[in-house]
Amino acid sequence: MKAKLWMAALAALCCTVLLAQENQQEEGERLAPYYPTPETIVEKMLQLGGLKAGEKMFDLGSGDGRIVIMAAQRFHADATGVELDESLWKQSSERIKALGLQKTARIIKGDLLRQDYSSADLITIYLLPSAIDKLRPLLEKQLKKGARVVAHDFPITGWEPEKTEDIEDDGEGRSHTLYLYRR
Repeated sequence: MKAKLWMAALAALCCTVLLAQENQQEEGERLAPYYPTPETIVEKMLQLGGLKAGEKMFDLGSGDGRIVIMAAQRFHADATGVELDESLWKQSSERIKALGLQKTARIIKGDLLRQDYSSADLITIYLLPSAIDKLRPLLEKQLKKGARVVAHDFPITGWEPEKTEDIEDDGEGRSHTLYLYRR
């Protein structure tokens, strides 16, 4: 009897672990902590990327949506963010709605490694190097000729930046480096 109880408990534990792994795979892998980009740097990223009205831009790991919102408001771009965290997704989606930007701005709740970026004119990223290494093959496969990528603080290994911009002080006492790439 004890052996049957022990086997049942072990089976239940295995099912729980497998369900948790399946949910994590469906949800996606968290690739970077949330660390908001200062507004001055957001603007410099979009300027460095040469974002023009009507272009399609994606912000990968969009956090509170500040890059997407500025791209839609000030640059009149068709802006999409991708955010895995439910709370940040809700917060940014609600802000977009409150600002009346639903026609030109949106946040996808999902894994940034499972999206289609083939329509992108500009992609912005502020991700850790390990996350960039996972993302790079997807971008190499999907990005159209002439698409631009602006990386904040961490370069894309194996890609040669077209331009690098060092910002000594963002107004908050921190320096930043921006990297512009063109496919």
